[in-house]
Amino acid sequence: MTTHTVQFTRTSKPSALAQPSSEAQCWSLAQVEALFRLPFADLLYRAQQIHREHFDPNAVQLSTLLSIKTGGCPEDCGYCPQAARYDTSVKSQALMELNDVLEAARVAKSAGATRFCMGAAWRGPKQRDLESVLTMVREVKALGLETCATLGMLKDGQAEQLKDAGLDYYNHNLDTAPEFYDEIITTRDYQDRLDTLERVRNADLNVCCGGIVGMGESLNQRAGLVAQLANLAPYPESVPINLLVQVEGTPLADTKALDPLDFVRTIAVARITMPMARVRLSAGRQQMSEAVQALCFLAGANSIFYGDQLLTTGNPEVERDRVLLKKLGMYPLASKT
Repeated sequence: MTTHTVQFTRTSKPSALAQPSSEAQCWSLAQVEALFRLPFADLLYRAQQIHREHFDPNAVQLSTLLSIKTGGCPEDCGYCPQAARYDTSVKSQALMELNDVLEAARVAKSAGATRFCMGAAWRGPKQRDLESVLTMVREVKALGLETCATLGMLKDGQAEQLKDAGLDYYNHNLDTAPEFYDEIITTRDYQDRLDTLERVRNADLNVCCGGIVGMGESLNQRAGLVAQLANLAPYPESVPINLLVQVEGTPLADTKALDPLDFVRTIAVARITMPMARVRLSAGRQQMSEAVQALCFLAGANSIFYGDQLLTTGNPEVERDRVLLKKLGMYPLASKT
């Protein structure tokens, strides 16, 4: 498969370990890999410095993710239990009814979430399905929540329809580095993902885009993912960093677990290279100890998925999150409404 990288017009080359700056810069793969190889304490110190330049270090943004259409996806993403071709415990479900989605949104808001994300297991939405989602976006927005959707690849004009309905963020992850991508997915290529992100950006929607680590990638490939994200022009406003959840029945079920400190390093490098983004702890948090999550916050994570379920995999319960945040002296980011 031919891989693609984002093109840039900037020609200046920052030093290998450039000092913290609010200005966007073009990060080479070598520079990002050098960050990953810093001594752990130095890396976290640098990330914390940059984090404090742009954010309240003790505030965390809470998002809730709801699977509005589950399973039956035609793609072959090796990590995903929703792929129809894999024998997993996930059962296909039709698109949820509007009232059920709104009830879930009300519960999320009452629990403290400020953003409500709706995910559908599609390769991309058909127009008749998109119409239903547009109604959901309008009604959830009316509740006073930020809205986010992840519906797969978008065709021309669909991002504009979502924008007109009031969508705030569109999520479409790069998943991994271009050089490792075809080891994980073969039913769409890297350029397909970049094309959807371009449509989202052209519609003046905020971009939510991250990836998954722990899929057997090398350190160089992990750095390649972060470099791709950081070099999007502009880089995403929201960057979910997922730890692979090893689901029985998927091709990656037996992948060797990533060292927790390598995951923390990924958070720190994302913070340094994308200083003004919300870096979110996403899938895999249920498997993390409180100490590892605390290190992630110290490394610059300032958003979490909040609730009992994350699409089709578990997520730390609301009360557990409240207890942890209290222990750390952290608090939810206040709603804008």
